[in-house]
Amino acid sequence: MVQFVHPAKDDITLSGIFGALGDPMRLCILKSLMKKDGCMSCSEAMPCPDMAKSTLSNHFRILREAGLIRTAKRGVENRNTVREDDINARFPGLLKLILKLSA
Repeated sequence: MVQFVHPAKDDITLSGIFGALGDPMRLCILKSLMKKDGCMSCSEAMPCPDMAKSTLSNHFRILREAGLIRTAKRGVENRNTVREDDINARFPGLLKLILKLSA
């Protein structure tokens, strides 16, 4: 069974967040996840329909390793949620500011 690695809340860094969100596709994925209440599969949050699965998987891995999302296996799907509470605990208001500035 797939085990996803998620950094602890205290290991989430500004450089990791900014590095992950420096890519427009990952920023688009995060925006999609933030708009959805609950969680989304990788394909639901896909920024463009013709993206290769390996590319999409890499984007989600980078977001996960930066501490921006949490991924859990549910059946055959990987379900993703934004770690908004953890990020706000470390950097209050950061996600809302990033989303506001990128609109």
